[in-house]
Amino acid sequence: MTPTPDHAAPSASVQDRVDAYWTARAPAYDDYQQRPERRELDRRAWAEVWGGALPPAPARVLDVGCGSGYVACLLADAGHDVVGVDSATGMVDRAREHAAAMAARTGRAPDFRVGDAVDPDLAPGSLDAVVGRYVLWTLRDAPAALAAWWRLLRPGGTLAMVDATWFPDGLAAAEGDAFRSAYDEQVAARMPLAAADAEQKAALVAAAGFVDVRSTRLETVWELDRTHGVAPGHTPTPQHLLTARRPLAG
Repeated sequence: MTPTPDHAAPSASVQDRVDAYWTARAPAYDDYQQRPERRELDRRAWAEVWGGALPPAPARVLDVGCGSGYVACLLADAGHDVVGVDSATGMVDRAREHAAAMAARTGRAPDFRVGDAVDPDLAPGSLDAVVGRYVLWTLRDAPAALAAWWRLLRPGGTLAMVDATWFPDGLAAAEGDAFRSAYDEQVAARMPLAAADAEQKAALVAAAGFVDVRSTRLETVWELDRTHGVAPGHTPTPQHLLTARRPLAG
């Protein structure tokens, strides 16, 4: 992985603190995603989301900020060759548990690695798609991440990100003492996308040189959240799928 330049050194401490929070949250976060009352409804909804965004299988796909592996496992189940990276070790541990169970059941599973979503350690031009769910808002350096993902994609490759305006009033207004402690003023200053809307995120992607940038509101996911509820401390919030591609030339 490319060494972090000296002028960006403070980001390491920011990332370490965020990773510690998500490592501690990993079991509860993963258990909530697997809750039985909407498991199959979620799987169908998200399979439709990603199926419409990605090239036909088998494609080489990177899931950045993969968390406990929900999206990566769904894509591998659809026939894609998937690598998932996350810098929170607790999340990767959970993802690997799911991968082991999936491999025993189907003979295929994602490859989960501890790694930096802002600077994934893969070969340039080796991917057909880079995907992420709920990662844009937490990037400590979004322009650097977009530049890195551009390099990893083959010409014509797809970028597909799902996110929402989770914190329209800023991270300081979020609920939960543990969250506010992890995402304090220093961390919040490095994560301006936490309060950004879909149009602002799309503009950032276009500024990075991607083309065919589109933002689509996920109505099926919105209805599921309104019907079944969302995680404690959250309210149902419209989510958007942001798609783009690296140009064939350039």
